[in-house]
Amino acid sequence: MSQIDVRALLRHQPMFHQLSDAQIDALAPGVREVRGQKSQVVFHRGDVCEGLYLVVYGRVKLSISSAQGVEKVIEIIQPGQSFAEAVMFLGTPCPVTAQFLEDGLLLQVEASAIDRAMTDDPAFARRLLAGLSMRLHSLIRDVERYSIESSTQRVLGYLLQYADPEQGAQQVVTLPVNKNLIASRLNLTPETFSRVLHQLSDAGLLAVNGRDITLLDLDKVRAFGCG
Repeated sequence: MSQIDVRALLRHQPMFHQLSDAQIDALAPGVREVRGQKSQVVFHRGDVCEGLYLVVYGRVKLSISSAQGVEKVIEIIQPGQSFAEAVMFLGTPCPVTAQFLEDGLLLQVEASAIDRAMTDDPAFARRLLAGLSMRLHSLIRDVERYSIESSTQRVLGYLLQYADPEQGAQQVVTLPVNKNLIASRLNLTPETFSRVLHQLSDAGLLAVNGRDITLLDLDKVRAFGCG
């Protein structure tokens, strides 16, 4: 812990932006550093979770595996985001496995420290609930997509979330993780994901170069995705 400034890192986490210096100081003793290398497991499904995790840098995969060993990616947690909040409050075993996708640094904040912060600052409790609500909304949206959207619509929807309309009609989207992980996140097989990219390339909507995907015309891509 001596190698990093825990208080400074906490202040830069969106969840803690509005906390006072005194509240940050009160949280700090309940925080521990979790450094990991690519593929290292943070916790397994079924483990007891005694606090929430904040991603300082790196990415973390939340997943479940079937009895046959087939993995389903539930979510990919990005820097600045948190995970394990719900199970921390419930005191139940973790329903997913968390694993580093690349070398990274997490901060684990003890449940008791979070309880104190919520007691001292109702606004913090609201932000935490807002984060949980957004996570639930995202999961519901995923279920909706899997139920009613075609594989093409799912892929285009994923790519468009990384596009910025203000940057022009043609944009390059760099996939943050490998295609197999993205396919699992979209509830597609890797073969289907690759086939959809190939079909969209043949249709003149995008060009694929490894992880770099060029959306050739945002308006046409949006229109095609709504079809």
